[in-house]
Amino acid sequence: MDRMPEINMKRTGQNIARLRKARGLSVKEVAEKLMLSSTQTVYQWESGQTLPSVDNLVLLAHLFEVSVDELLIKEFHVQQKKK
Repeated sequence: MDRMPEINMKRTGQNIARLRKARGLSVKEVAEKLMLSSTQTVYQWESGQTLPSVDNLVLLAHLFEVSVDELLIKEFHVQQKKK
């Protein structure tokens, strides 16, 4: 059996919101800095409805001065090996 990581979308969203607030940024400021067409995208990330694209993960990590790995909240699940 292998332990495989799975991204927890809700907790990742909460982490993005926490990091944004720690930097003193509004949702609008994050959307502008990432050149997003709408603040709705950031709200969807923070609510755990969607995850940022790989490109946006890299930009968020740079903006918040953390690694991409620090943005994502992972849980590990045991996966049975197929025979």
